[in-house]
Amino acid sequence: MHYGSPRFPWESAHNYFLLFAFLLVNRPECTTKSGTIYPWRKRLMLKKIAMAALLALTLLPAASYAQVIVRIAPPAPIVERRPPPPDRGYVWIDGYHRWDGGAYVWVPGRWDRPPHPGQRWVAHRWVHHGDHWEMVEGHWR
Repeated sequence: MHYGSPRFPWESAHNYFLLFAFLLVNRPECTTKSGTIYPWRKRLMLKKIAMAALLALTLLPAASYAQVIVRIAPPAPIVERRPPPPDRGYVWIDGYHRWDGGAYVWVPGRWDRPPHPGQRWVAHRWVHHGDHWEMVEGHWR
């Protein structure tokens, strides 16, 4: 569980970068005692490094979905006046309160275009669970 928001948006990405750098620098040598270099070992090691980097990049988006849990109830939503849409096909995304580590901050609503035709926006919301509130991020469905 994560109380509040992450200290830095790149915090988890930074950890993956350090892991990749560690694997790159501390790879085993591809030589024998006599100093012979085996090209196939070098290629194998490069493949392992590439796979580790690919795995780190694959896990990167999942690390950005940190669960926000707060013990203070969110304030009532602010009623906003919608400006006219910028163009056809735009969907209004309501504003919401986000937790900023010590207080709730209002994030104003905005017009956005769905990534795929026919998708609808599921709004951000706070869900009450016993002694705390959990933020459920908005998303396209």
